[in-house]
Amino acid sequence: MKNIQKTDKQLVINIAEQTLTIYQQQTEVTKYSVSTAKNGMGGQQDSGCTPLGQHIIAEKIGDRSPINAVFVGREPTGERYSAALGAQHPERDWILSRILWLRGLQKGINTGSNSQGSCDTYQRYIYIHGTPDSEPMGVPLSHGCVRMRNTDIIELFEQVEEGTPVMIVAD
Repeated sequence: MKNIQKTDKQLVINIAEQTLTIYQQQTEVTKYSVSTAKNGMGGQQDSGCTPLGQHIIAEKIGDRSPINAVFVGREPTGERYSAALGAQHPERDWILSRILWLRGLQKGINTGSNSQGSCDTYQRYIYIHGTPDSEPMGVPLSHGCVRMRNTDIIELFEQVEEGTPVMIVAD
């Protein structure tokens, strides 16, 4: 298991504001509009909720992939998202451009399990990832992940390392 990276950067995802903020040495550097879970906050398996608490970026996936590259099971399919492809597959939850796979650090909250069952962010495949540009930001609509504009996730991907701390807060 990877440990927290010795870095002066931290990401804070604020669910009430629907924002992701990069802090460097505790100073705000950049703020992005995001979309978290339509089902609200929570860590339980199959809840469709965005987990709260302390996390790290466990894995960075998609380096050098083209913008709008489609991922299924964390693997590029070779497809590039377009409105026509979206219309052909309306059932898909589009994961595009880059993936930052999160791992929870708080036992019983976002890693391992608790009295209600599994609550493991990593095993739930919770990511920060790109989504079609037609999807609104600033509105909770995801299935648990943190969605971003494709240009924003590519920019963020270049600024962070595996092990970078990520705090997900309610407000």
